[in-house]
Amino acid sequence: MKRIDLKYLESAEDATLSPYAARSFLSRGRKFTEEPHQYRTEFQRDRERIIHSRAFRRLEYKTQVFINHEGDHYRTRLTHTIEVAQISRTIARAMRLNEDLAESIALAHDLGHTPFGHAGERQLDVLLKDHGGFEHNRQSLRIVDVLERSYEPFEGLNLTWETREGIIKHSPDLDKNKYAEFSPGEQPSLEAQIIDLADEIAYNNHDLDDGFSSGILSLDELMSLGIWQLARKRFSDQLPAEPKLAVRMIIRNIINLLVSDLIDVTLNRIDEMGLADYMDIRKADTAMAGFSSDVRSATDETKRFLKKRLYQHYRVTRMSIKAEKVIRDLFTIYMEHPDTLPDDYQKRIASDGVLLTVTDYIAGMTDRFALEEHQKLTDPTIGV
Repeated sequence: MKRIDLKYLESAEDATLSPYAARSFLSRGRKFTEEPHQYRTEFQRDRERIIHSRAFRRLEYKTQVFINHEGDHYRTRLTHTIEVAQISRTIARAMRLNEDLAESIALAHDLGHTPFGHAGERQLDVLLKDHGGFEHNRQSLRIVDVLERSYEPFEGLNLTWETREGIIKHSPDLDKNKYAEFSPGEQPSLEAQIIDLADEIAYNNHDLDDGFSSGILSLDELMSLGIWQLARKRFSDQLPAEPKLAVRMIIRNIINLLVSDLIDVTLNRIDEMGLADYMDIRKADTAMAGFSSDVRSATDETKRFLKKRLYQHYRVTRMSIKAEKVIRDLFTIYMEHPDTLPDDYQKRIASDGVLLTVTDYIAGMTDRFALEEHQKLTDPTIGV
């Protein structure tokens, strides 16, 4: 049997992908030139490099909403990332986009997240407010460009320009001067655009699910949401009697609605705009990927509901306050006493400075490691 080689894969891409999809053989390349792989495309290599990175493995013990020790069944930053990748692949396949590129961006989009979820990110942003703040998408790019060290002779994972662009343009506030290499005047690829919405689909719905599992949200509240009313019109109206199964059916149908709406609306916009190819997508005045007005309105309502009923619930708020204190204490101690950092990080101070070194160290921590470090540095009864 003849092995499928790179030439075959690239030919298959060109023959089966839509005209506005990214093609791996037309990539703008990597910072450091490498020989092509025998039977993997450039975007496939990106995906595998991300999966095998240490930063990706650490996502298992980083918070989504509930701290890791609060329960085994709540989403973590890793399971969230996997859900985003799965939704992205479904959308990309239906639209004949490059699944490998979409998956690579999805798998990398949260690599730079701090411990303790958004509470940790907010606190680190406050601590760095006089130094440009902190934003996890920027940190994700720094991780794949600099901090991961698995290859010689270069730093980082040496990903393609397209994957790196998708990571940084996931940020709502792109510094056009600092990131000029990513063509800030252009729209990102359609593969990158769908990641933003796949991320939103994933976190809204799994937070509803986790909120119900925690006992904070009720089935009646979920059934009253506008997004569920829209899903009911399109899908089954008969819910199982068992509440847990009913919630899973609600979540499943809402995701189905959102994914279908995104695909239909995006393809219709492209047709209405008369866009013909990949560069037309990039040169457009606005992003093409989006939801219909009624679905967008219902999704925004869901966000407001989650903020009020889940993210601001006293149980979540109490843990957030503790998390912020841990981040604040660690930052203060490391800045005042850099000699408490591990040897590898102390060596980096000469080139990166104390502030950036401390930021990288804290941002890379898992929840449990941050808690352990905090205990070692603040509790005299705990050994170092």
